[in-house]
Amino acid sequence: MSLTKCLLLAIVAAVAIASVSAERARYDNYRLYKANSENAEQLAVLKQLEGSSDSIMFLDGVHIVGADVKIVVAPHKVPDFLEIMGKSEIKYVLETSDVQKALDETEEKVAIKGRAARAYNWAEYYELDDTYAWMQSLANQYPGVVTLIEGGKTYQGRSILGVRITKGGSNKPGIFLEAGIHAREWIASASATYIINQLLTSEVESIKQLAENYTWYVLPHANPDGYVYTHTTDRMWRKTRTPYGSCFGADPNRNWGFHWNEVGASSSACSDTYAGPSAFSEIETQSLSNYIASLTSKGKISLYISLHAYSQYLLYPYGHTSELPDNVADFQKVYDVSIAAVNKRYGTKYTGGNIYDAIYPAAGASVDWAYGTQGVRMSFCYELRPSSNSIFTGFKLPAEQIVPASEELLDSIVAMADEVKNLGYFN
Repeated sequence: MSLTKCLLLAIVAAVAIASVSAERARYDNYRLYKANSENAEQLAVLKQLEGSSDSIMFLDGVHIVGADVKIVVAPHKVPDFLEIMGKSEIKYVLETSDVQKALDETEEKVAIKGRAARAYNWAEYYELDDTYAWMQSLANQYPGVVTLIEGGKTYQGRSILGVRITKGGSNKPGIFLEAGIHAREWIASASATYIINQLLTSEVESIKQLAENYTWYVLPHANPDGYVYTHTTDRMWRKTRTPYGSCFGADPNRNWGFHWNEVGASSSACSDTYAGPSAFSEIETQSLSNYIASLTSKGKISLYISLHAYSQYLLYPYGHTSELPDNVADFQKVYDVSIAAVNKRYGTKYTGGNIYDAIYPAAGASVDWAYGTQGVRMSFCYELRPSSNSIFTGFKLPAEQIVPASEELLDSIVAMADEVKNLGYFN
């Protein structure tokens, strides 16, 4: 089957599924609490509470004593939640008493469907089929340079589409970039499409060199089913859409087959960090990993980049242990120049380091799998704008910030690629 037919089938599937979608989820009078455990017993209570109900949503992983955890609680669950907090003497504060009101205060601007091929831009966000149509138009506009690629499939039958860019020829070192594996992180996908456009059109010499010196594989939507669901039904959806009993989806960035479910993930299907019943249980991660492996087996990928949001972090392996990679000194050098570059244009401050220590334990992530099993010796994850100080609306970055967030990201990736090259990883 041709990729054009894949694209058409993906769009048809999106329309068909959207037509039977449920009414949009709202968070009226949902409360946002910030809790903090002071000992192992309290941490265990929070862990048990996470995933106990889809009416209690944890925005942070429950992994470390003393770390703040943000929790969204449905109105009918508030009495139970407060009773558990009180009995366990867990300290908490109420951040907001109406989550929907906080969400409504952020204007994201979604483009009218069907206009993407003519006027795709970065002043607004786009639905999946419009971005897919735009990428198809690029393949038509830049024959021999842009190739539409299928990185995998989804539970609901969609294609995970992306582009391969060979502006300097097909025998260049490869950079693989995936975004949107967590569905609600719209800015990650928007930044990926911005990078595609800049690689093809920019007259800035450093970006031209970035396009010409490497073969690029860019997949803006690694979780298409989830992304569509954020547009049709629940803006805050994170996971895939595979049914698991009365709950849906696994966390596709806890589902990769490298130290799967050892730490920082949940075994409860209702949890936002549900690791799935087994490694690569999700069609999305299984098929995408097969595609990546088909490239790495031929030595075609030298740098792996995963885009997420939010908190302004730059992270590298590992997530399952505090043990550091054997080339950590090189990781640190690349990290240093990359966060310095992201700061230059707008003064945006990123922090980070190894995943386990910089944010929290989290096994089964794509960057760890690429590094740990595929021999990709440089593997990074960006957590984009806004900063971690955002209370709840961090996943809803205003559309007017798409361009500045993407500009500083590309500044950082230019510096990253240069340092990775200087260290000899593209040889």
